[in-house]
Amino acid sequence: MLATMLALTTSCIEDGFTTSSSDLLEFSCDTLSFDTIFTEQGTPTKQFVVYNRHKKQINISSISLSATDSRRFYLNVDGMKGEVFHDVAIRGEDSIFVFVESKLNANGQDAPLLAEDCINFTTNGVTQKVVLRAWGQDVERLTRPQFTADTRLTANKPYVIFDTLYVAPGATLTIEPGTTLYFHDKAAMRIDGTLNACGTQSKPIHLRGDRTDYLFDGANYDIMSGQWGGVEFGADSRGNEMQYVLMRGSSNGITVSASSAEAKALHLFNSVLHNSAGNVLLASNAWIEAEGCEFTDAAYDVVKMHGGIYRFANCTFTNYYLFGLKHCPIITIDLTDDEGNRLEPSVRLDNCIICGNVKEFNENDFTGTDVLLRNCMLQSNGTDDSNFINCKWDGDACFRMQREKYIFDYRLGNESSAIAAGDISLCPEHALIDRYGQPRIYNGGIDIGAYRWIMVDDNEK
Repeated sequence: MLATMLALTTSCIEDGFTTSSSDLLEFSCDTLSFDTIFTEQGTPTKQFVVYNRHKKQINISSISLSATDSRRFYLNVDGMKGEVFHDVAIRGEDSIFVFVESKLNANGQDAPLLAEDCINFTTNGVTQKVVLRAWGQDVERLTRPQFTADTRLTANKPYVIFDTLYVAPGATLTIEPGTTLYFHDKAAMRIDGTLNACGTQSKPIHLRGDRTDYLFDGANYDIMSGQWGGVEFGADSRGNEMQYVLMRGSSNGITVSASSAEAKALHLFNSVLHNSAGNVLLASNAWIEAEGCEFTDAAYDVVKMHGGIYRFANCTFTNYYLFGLKHCPIITIDLTDDEGNRLEPSVRLDNCIICGNVKEFNENDFTGTDVLLRNCMLQSNGTDDSNFINCKWDGDACFRMQREKYIFDYRLGNESSAIAAGDISLCPEHALIDRYGQPRIYNGGIDIGAYRWIMVDDNEK
């Protein structure tokens, strides 16, 4: 009996590990990419899986990085940190995890620079590789910057903002075309002076959070709201310009709390305010004008106006917020204050789309107010009156959005009710080109909304 047990034990030991060079490992990916990361700053951890598809155990005699000159990637193999790993066993038909982090040194370049390495897995004399790849971007880091004199931010390198960027009264902050401002968690921009952020169609200005990694497979952190604070204009800030600005992922969007509407507080042109955990635009007693802008996706009202003067032409207002709505309307126009006193807002919405998965307005009756919608497309089934003139009711924008794939494209689809339904006379002369560089007027007509319709191939949807 004892002899039999010893024989069985010996047999198990001899057969425990495969020694065949044809029994190879399999990997969940052949290349692990970090996309663009900021130099001198560690990354979140990525992972992949190493599989043993065979019945016998595999002994990986060595796991190591190829690069020997400088460390750019850091490994954790099945829970153990290190640079080189020996005799790592994987049971038959089992697997292990490999975790990878990266930290790249500054490269002295304005443009991103590719860093690559390989993880070598040597098993029974055969070496297999998993490629590691990261684009390292040098950045300018600004911690609680306070601009008390005129300042210019250039497009040479992106900026990472920590805490609050502040522009003092009397100072102007100019942001050059093509500049990107990444805001760290809870960082924000406060303007008590003047903001001049004028991008171009080919070189827009980006305001966004500083997470560039993936939230999960198929969706990066660009889909997340609440990543940074937002932009706040103070009570006496006037003459602010935002043109071709793409702003997304904030907690509070743009807030304009003006002391009066006697002077224009903010002008927006061919810009995008998208995906806020609050409102994308919250304005009080302000004079604001916007043409060709997209105001989209918020946990609360997309745009909320309290008193003031507001002029919107060829804009798109919609809400398909990804993370659950508070059942607020797309647009709120306050007609009374908190004490019930009558407000007198002056609002014009011309050639605008207002639609989404919540109701359009907080008020059903604007009779007797200075609120006027002309040639707008609305999703509700209503009729024109003294406040709604030549509107397209019961409309469907047929956006090119694919919410389930996290594609938030608010250009018009081929069956959109907004096609050729606008009024050319309501589009200002300086706004005849949309954000994509397309002329708004074609075939003698104009579309409603921020973007001109372009025929969509069904295969491109």
